[in-house]
Amino acid sequence: MTVTRPTGAPAGPDEAHTVPPFAVISGTQVHHALRGRERQIVQLVEDTYRLHGAGGTVNPPSYFLRFPDRPDSRIIALPASIGGRAPVDGLKWISSFPRNVATGLPRASAVLILNDHATGYPYACLESSIISATRTAASAAAAADRLSRGRPRPRRVGFFGTGLIARYIHTFLAATGWQFDAIGVYDVSPDSAAGFRTYLESSREAPPEPSPASATDPAPAPAQVTVHTDPAQLIRTSDLVVFATVASRPHVSDPSWFAHHPLVLHISLRDLAPEILLAAANIVDDVDHCLKADTSPHLAEQLTGHRGFLDGTLADVLAGRVRVPADRTVVFSPFGLGVLDLAVGAFVHDEVARSGGLHVIDDFFHELRRYG
Repeated sequence: MTVTRPTGAPAGPDEAHTVPPFAVISGTQVHHALRGRERQIVQLVEDTYRLHGAGGTVNPPSYFLRFPDRPDSRIIALPASIGGRAPVDGLKWISSFPRNVATGLPRASAVLILNDHATGYPYACLESSIISATRTAASAAAAADRLSRGRPRPRRVGFFGTGLIARYIHTFLAATGWQFDAIGVYDVSPDSAAGFRTYLESSREAPPEPSPASATDPAPAPAQVTVHTDPAQLIRTSDLVVFATVASRPHVSDPSWFAHHPLVLHISLRDLAPEILLAAANIVDDVDHCLKADTSPHLAEQLTGHRGFLDGTLADVLAGRVRVPADRTVVFSPFGLGVLDLAVGAFVHDEVARSGGLHVIDDFFHELRRYG
Protein backbone atom coordinates (compact mmCIF):
# COMPACT_ATOMS: atom_id res chain seq x y z
CA MET A 1 0.00 0.00 0.00
CA THR A 2 1.48 3.33 -1.07
CA VAL A 3 0.43 6.31 1.00
CA THR A 4 1.63 9.86 0.57
CA ARG A 5 1.60 12.72 3.00
CA PRO A 6 -1.68 14.68 3.25
CA THR A 7 -1.45 17.83 1.17
CA GLY A 8 -2.96 20.05 3.84
CA ALA A 9 -5.14 21.79 1.26
CA PRO A 10 -8.37 22.90 2.98
CA ALA A 11 -11.63 21.47 1.68
CA GLY A 12 -14.26 23.77 0.24
CA PRO A 13 -17.56 24.38 2.04
CA ASP A 14 -19.29 21.54 0.19
CA GLU A 15 -16.38 19.13 0.20
CA ALA A 16 -16.03 16.33 2.73
CA HIS A 17 -12.80 16.03 4.67
CA THR A 18 -11.16 12.61 4.64
CA VAL A 19 -9.26 11.12 7.53
CA PRO A 20 -5.66 10.38 6.57
CA PRO A 21 -4.28 6.89 7.24
CA PHE A 22 -2.12 6.64 10.34
CA ALA A 23 1.40 5.23 10.03
CA VAL A 24 4.18 4.33 12.47
CA ILE A 25 7.77 4.91 11.35
CA SER A 26 10.50 3.10 13.28
CA GLY A 27 13.93 4.35 14.22
CA THR A 28 15.47 2.00 11.67
CA GLN A 29 13.36 3.55 8.92
CA VAL A 30 14.24 7.06 10.12
CA HIS A 31 17.94 6.19 10.05
CA HIS A 32 17.78 4.82 6.51
CA ALA A 33 15.76 7.80 5.25
CA LEU A 34 18.33 10.29 6.59
CA ARG A 35 21.59 8.41 6.01
CA GLY A 36 23.88 10.10 3.52
CA ARG A 37 21.61 13.12 3.09
CA GLU A 38 23.47 15.54 5.38
CA ARG A 39 23.83 18.29 2.79
CA GLN A 40 20.16 18.04 1.87
CA ILE A 41 19.09 18.22 5.52
CA VAL A 42 21.30 21.25 6.20
CA GLN A 43 19.62 23.02 3.28
CA LEU A 44 16.20 21.99 4.63
CA VAL A 45 17.08 23.39 8.06
CA GLU A 46 18.31 26.66 6.55
CA ASP A 47 15.09 26.97 4.52
CA THR A 48 13.06 26.37 7.68
CA TYR A 49 15.02 29.06 9.54
CA ARG A 50 14.27 31.46 6.70
CA LEU A 51 10.57 30.61 6.80
CA HIS A 52 10.53 31.02 10.58
CA GLY A 53 12.30 34.36 10.33
CA ALA A 54 9.71 35.51 7.78
CA GLY A 55 6.81 34.62 10.09
CA GLY A 56 5.75 31.52 8.17
CA THR A 57 5.72 29.21 11.18
CA VAL A 58 4.08 28.90 14.58
CA ASN A 59 6.47 27.83 17.33
CA PRO A 60 4.93 28.21 20.82
CA PRO A 61 7.00 27.92 23.99
CA SER A 62 8.16 24.45 24.95
CA TYR A 63 6.36 22.80 27.85
CA PHE A 64 8.36 21.03 30.56
CA LEU A 65 7.06 18.12 32.60
CA ARG A 66 9.22 17.86 35.71
CA PHE A 67 9.23 15.40 38.61
CA PRO A 68 9.73 16.24 42.31
CA ASP A 69 11.37 12.87 42.95
CA ARG A 70 13.64 13.12 39.87
CA PRO A 71 14.67 16.78 39.60
CA ASP A 72 17.32 16.08 36.96
CA SER A 73 14.80 14.47 34.60
CA ARG A 74 12.18 16.03 32.38
CA ILE A 75 9.91 15.41 29.41
CA ILE A 76 9.44 18.29 26.99
CA ALA A 77 6.61 18.98 24.55
CA LEU A 78 7.47 21.07 21.48
CA PRO A 79 4.34 21.94 19.46
CA ALA A 80 4.87 23.61 16.11
CA SER A 81 3.36 24.41 12.73
CA ILE A 82 4.99 25.03 9.34
CA GLY A 83 3.21 26.96 6.60
CA GLY A 84 4.26 27.38 3.02
CA ARG A 85 3.67 25.03 0.10
CA ALA A 86 3.59 21.81 2.17
CA PRO A 87 2.11 22.78 5.55
CA VAL A 88 2.30 20.42 8.49
CA ASP A 89 1.54 20.65 12.20
CA GLY A 90 2.80 18.45 14.99
CA LEU A 91 4.44 17.82 18.32
CA LYS A 92 7.75 16.42 19.52
CA TRP A 93 7.59 14.68 22.91
CA ILE A 94 11.15 14.18 24.12
CA SER A 95 12.42 12.92 27.46
CA SER A 96 15.77 13.61 29.09
CA PHE A 97 16.67 11.18 31.87
CA PRO A 98 20.41 11.59 32.62
CA ARG A 99 20.41 8.64 35.01
CA ASN A 100 19.85 6.33 32.03
CA VAL A 101 23.50 6.71 31.08
CA ALA A 102 24.67 4.83 34.18
CA THR A 103 22.55 1.84 33.12
CA GLY A 104 23.79 1.84 29.56
CA LEU A 105 20.73 3.50 28.01
CA PRO A 106 20.83 6.73 26.02
CA ARG A 107 19.78 9.80 27.98
CA ALA A 108 17.06 10.94 25.55
CA SER A 109 14.13 9.24 23.84
CA ALA A 110 11.46 10.85 21.71
CA VAL A 111 8.49 10.50 19.39
CA LEU A 112 7.20 12.96 16.81
CA ILE A 113 3.53 13.26 15.84
CA LEU A 114 2.65 14.76 12.45
CA ASN A 115 -0.84 16.23 12.01
CA ASP A 116 -2.77 16.80 8.81
CA HIS A 117 -2.98 20.56 8.24
CA ALA A 118 -6.58 20.40 6.92
CA THR A 119 -8.27 18.11 9.45
CA GLY A 120 -5.93 18.13 12.45
CA TYR A 121 -5.89 14.34 12.45
CA PRO A 122 -2.49 12.83 13.23
CA TYR A 123 -1.20 10.79 10.32
CA ALA A 124 2.19 9.56 11.56
CA CYS A 125 4.15 8.72 14.69
CA LEU A 126 7.91 8.63 14.18
CA GLU A 127 10.75 7.57 16.44
CA SER A 128 12.35 10.95 16.97
CA SER A 129 15.60 10.73 18.92
CA ILE A 130 17.39 10.38 15.58
CA ILE A 131 15.33 13.21 14.07
CA SER A 132 16.14 15.42 17.07
CA ALA A 133 19.86 14.69 16.88
CA THR A 134 19.81 15.20 13.11
CA ARG A 135 18.12 18.59 13.19
CA THR A 136 20.45 19.68 16.01
CA ALA A 137 23.52 18.65 14.04
CA ALA A 138 22.23 20.18 10.82
CA SER A 139 21.56 23.45 12.66
CA ALA A 140 25.08 23.37 14.09
CA ALA A 141 26.63 22.66 10.69
CA ALA A 142 24.64 25.49 9.09
CA ALA A 143 25.71 27.89 11.85
CA ALA A 144 29.36 26.82 11.61
CA ASP A 145 29.36 27.53 7.88
CA ARG A 146 27.43 30.81 7.92
CA LEU A 147 29.09 32.28 11.01
CA SER A 148 32.61 31.49 9.82
CA ARG A 149 32.22 33.45 6.60
CA GLY A 150 34.22 36.65 6.68
CA ARG A 151 36.75 35.20 9.14
CA PRO A 152 39.43 32.50 8.81
CA ARG A 153 37.71 29.14 8.47
CA PRO A 154 38.41 27.05 11.59
CA ARG A 155 40.93 24.24 11.20
CA ARG A 156 40.99 23.09 14.84
CA VAL A 157 37.74 21.88 16.42
CA GLY A 158 37.19 21.06 20.08
CA PHE A 159 34.29 18.95 21.36
CA PHE A 160 33.31 19.77 24.94
CA GLY A 161 31.03 16.83 25.73
CA THR A 162 31.18 13.58 23.76
CA GLY A 163 27.71 12.05 23.62
CA LEU A 164 25.32 11.30 20.77
CA ILE A 165 24.89 14.95 19.79
CA ALA A 166 28.66 15.49 19.50
CA ARG A 167 28.88 12.44 17.24
CA TYR A 168 26.07 13.68 15.01
CA ILE A 169 27.59 17.17 14.80
CA HIS A 170 30.95 15.71 13.78
CA THR A 171 29.19 13.58 11.14
CA PHE A 172 27.41 16.61 9.69
CA LEU A 173 30.52 18.78 9.71
CA ALA A 174 32.52 16.08 7.93
CA ALA A 175 29.77 15.35 5.41
CA THR A 176 29.36 19.02 4.51
CA GLY A 177 32.98 19.55 3.61
CA TRP A 178 34.72 20.54 6.85
CA GLN A 179 38.31 19.35 7.16
CA PHE A 180 40.28 19.77 10.36
CA ASP A 181 43.98 19.57 11.13
CA ALA A 182 43.27 18.81 14.79
CA ILE A 183 40.29 17.57 16.81
CA GLY A 184 40.27 18.10 20.57
CA VAL A 185 38.09 16.12 22.96
CA TYR A 186 37.08 16.82 26.55
CA ASP A 187 34.51 15.15 28.79
CA VAL A 188 34.10 14.88 32.55
CA SER A 189 33.89 11.12 31.95
CA PRO A 190 37.27 9.76 30.80
CA ASP A 191 35.55 6.67 29.41
CA SER A 192 33.24 8.82 27.26
CA ALA A 193 36.17 10.87 26.00
CA ALA A 194 38.12 7.72 25.13
CA GLY A 195 35.11 6.22 23.36
CA PHE A 196 34.63 9.37 21.31
CA ARG A 197 38.29 9.36 20.36
CA THR A 198 37.95 5.78 19.16
CA TYR A 199 34.93 6.79 17.09
CA LEU A 200 36.82 9.74 15.57
CA GLU A 201 39.87 7.68 14.71
CA SER A 202 37.78 4.94 13.11
CA SER A 203 35.80 7.41 11.01
CA ARG A 204 37.07 9.36 8.04
CA GLU A 205 36.15 12.97 7.42
CA ALA A 206 34.18 13.23 4.20
CA PRO A 207 36.07 15.25 1.59
CA PRO A 208 34.39 18.25 -0.02
CA GLU A 209 32.55 17.73 -3.28
CA PRO A 210 35.24 17.44 -5.98
CA SER A 211 35.82 20.25 -8.43
CA PRO A 212 37.89 20.20 -11.64
CA ALA A 213 40.65 22.14 -9.88
CA SER A 214 40.87 19.76 -6.94
CA ALA A 215 40.00 16.43 -8.52
CA THR A 216 43.65 15.39 -8.67
CA ASP A 217 44.69 16.88 -5.31
CA PRO A 218 45.89 14.35 -2.74
CA ALA A 219 43.49 13.45 0.05
CA PRO A 220 44.04 15.48 3.23
CA ALA A 221 45.84 13.84 6.11
CA PRO A 222 43.58 12.57 8.92
CA ALA A 223 43.11 15.05 11.74
CA GLN A 224 45.16 14.51 14.87
CA VAL A 225 42.85 13.63 17.77
CA THR A 226 43.81 14.75 21.29
CA VAL A 227 41.96 13.97 24.50
CA HIS A 228 42.31 16.88 26.93
CA THR A 229 42.13 16.62 30.69
CA ASP A 230 42.10 20.42 31.06
CA PRO A 231 39.01 22.15 29.62
CA ALA A 232 40.86 25.45 29.33
CA GLN A 233 43.45 23.84 27.08
CA LEU A 234 40.74 22.38 24.85
CA ILE A 235 39.15 25.80 24.32
CA ARG A 236 42.43 27.68 23.91
CA THR A 237 43.64 25.29 21.20
CA SER A 238 40.37 25.27 19.20
CA ASP A 239 39.14 27.70 16.54
CA LEU A 240 35.71 26.05 16.61
CA VAL A 241 34.35 24.89 19.99
CA VAL A 242 31.30 22.63 20.24
CA PHE A 243 29.54 22.47 23.62
CA ALA A 244 27.31 19.39 23.74
CA THR A 245 26.92 18.55 27.42
CA VAL A 246 24.08 17.92 29.87
CA ALA A 247 25.10 20.83 32.12
CA SER A 248 22.23 22.48 33.99
CA ARG A 249 24.21 25.57 35.04
CA PRO A 250 27.28 27.46 33.80
CA HIS A 251 30.64 25.83 34.48
CA VAL A 252 32.89 27.84 32.13
CA SER A 253 33.42 31.34 33.48
CA ASP A 254 36.88 32.62 32.51
CA PRO A 255 36.73 34.99 29.50
CA SER A 256 40.50 34.66 29.02
CA TRP A 257 39.97 31.14 27.68
CA PHE A 258 38.38 32.79 24.62
CA ALA A 259 41.03 35.46 24.03
CA HIS A 260 41.75 34.00 20.57
CA HIS A 261 38.11 34.69 19.52
CA PRO A 262 36.90 31.25 18.44
CA LEU A 263 33.55 30.40 16.91
CA VAL A 264 31.51 28.68 19.63
CA LEU A 265 28.54 26.38 18.99
CA HIS A 266 26.85 26.55 22.38
CA ILE A 267 24.46 23.69 21.64
CA SER A 268 23.78 22.69 25.26
CA LEU A 269 22.89 26.30 26.16
CA ARG A 270 23.89 26.32 29.84
CA ASP A 271 27.67 25.90 29.82
CA LEU A 272 28.83 29.51 29.61
CA ALA A 273 28.72 32.13 32.35
CA PRO A 274 27.03 35.42 31.39
CA GLU A 275 30.42 37.17 31.38
CA ILE A 276 31.51 35.00 28.44
CA LEU A 277 28.46 35.99 26.41
CA LEU A 278 28.74 39.68 27.29
CA ALA A 279 32.25 39.74 25.82
CA ALA A 280 31.14 38.01 22.60
CA ALA A 281 28.92 38.49 19.56
CA ASN A 282 25.79 36.43 20.18
CA ILE A 283 23.57 34.73 17.62
CA VAL A 284 20.51 32.67 18.64
CA ASP A 285 17.86 30.73 16.73
CA ASP A 286 14.90 32.54 18.33
CA VAL A 287 15.21 35.37 20.84
CA ASP A 288 12.11 34.69 22.93
CA HIS A 289 12.71 30.96 23.11
CA CYS A 290 16.38 31.21 23.95
CA LEU A 291 15.99 33.75 26.77
CA LYS A 292 14.12 31.54 29.23
CA ALA A 293 14.57 28.46 31.42
CA ASP A 294 17.86 29.77 32.88
CA THR A 295 19.86 29.30 29.71
CA SER A 296 23.14 31.20 29.61
CA PRO A 297 21.59 33.97 27.46
CA HIS A 298 18.69 34.15 29.92
CA LEU A 299 21.14 34.56 32.81
CA ALA A 300 22.91 37.31 30.86
CA GLU A 301 19.59 39.09 30.42
CA GLN A 302 18.87 38.79 34.13
CA LEU A 303 22.33 40.14 34.95
CA THR A 304 22.13 43.15 32.63
CA GLY A 305 18.39 43.83 32.56
CA HIS A 306 18.32 44.00 28.76
CA ARG A 307 18.84 42.00 25.57
CA GLY A 308 21.26 44.36 23.88
CA PHE A 309 24.05 41.78 23.99
CA LEU A 310 22.24 39.77 21.30
CA ASP A 311 23.37 40.54 17.75
CA GLY A 312 20.55 38.70 16.00
CA THR A 313 19.27 35.32 14.87
CA LEU A 314 20.67 32.81 12.41
CA ALA A 315 17.79 33.76 10.10
CA ASP A 316 19.10 37.34 10.24
CA VAL A 317 22.54 36.09 9.22
CA LEU A 318 21.09 34.00 6.38
CA ALA A 319 19.16 37.03 5.12
CA GLY A 320 22.21 39.30 5.31
CA ARG A 321 20.66 41.54 7.97
CA VAL A 322 23.44 40.78 10.45
CA ARG A 323 27.17 40.55 9.74
CA VAL A 324 29.37 38.52 12.06
CA PRO A 325 32.50 40.29 13.34
CA ALA A 326 35.86 38.70 12.61
CA ASP A 327 37.61 40.20 15.64
CA ARG A 328 35.39 38.88 18.45
CA THR A 329 34.35 35.55 19.86
CA VAL A 330 31.09 34.49 18.20
CA VAL A 331 28.66 32.32 20.18
CA PHE A 332 25.71 30.52 18.58
CA SER A 333 23.13 29.51 21.21
CA PRO A 334 20.19 27.57 19.70
CA PHE A 335 17.26 26.71 21.95
CA GLY A 336 16.09 24.11 19.43
CA LEU A 337 12.94 24.88 17.48
CA GLY A 338 10.09 22.41 17.07
CA VAL A 339 9.64 23.57 13.47
CA LEU A 340 13.00 21.98 12.65
CA ASP A 341 11.80 18.62 14.00
CA LEU A 342 8.63 18.98 11.91
CA ALA A 343 10.58 19.77 8.75
CA VAL A 344 12.92 16.81 9.17
CA GLY A 345 10.10 14.52 10.29
CA ALA A 346 7.96 15.39 7.27
CA PHE A 347 10.98 14.76 5.04
CA VAL A 348 11.42 11.31 6.60
CA HIS A 349 7.72 10.49 6.22
CA ASP A 350 7.79 11.43 2.55
CA GLU A 351 10.94 9.40 1.90
CA VAL A 352 9.48 6.31 3.59
CA ALA A 353 6.19 6.78 1.72
CA ARG A 354 7.99 7.04 -1.63
CA SER A 355 9.78 3.78 -0.90
CA GLY A 356 6.49 2.05 -0.12
CA GLY A 357 7.62 1.31 3.43
CA LEU A 358 4.92 2.99 5.53
CA HIS A 359 3.45 0.74 8.22
CA VAL A 360 -0.18 1.88 8.19
CA ILE A 361 -2.34 1.01 11.20
CA ASP A 362 -5.72 0.13 9.74
CA ASP A 363 -8.74 1.31 11.74
CA PHE A 364 -6.57 3.38 14.08
CA PHE A 365 -9.40 5.92 14.20
CA HIS A 366 -12.62 4.18 15.11
CA GLU A 367 -15.33 6.74 15.96
CA LEU A 368 -15.54 8.61 12.68
CA ARG A 369 -19.31 9.18 12.50
CA ARG A 370 -20.59 12.00 14.65
CA TYR A 371 -23.83 10.25 15.58
CA GLY A 372 -22.82 6.62 15.46
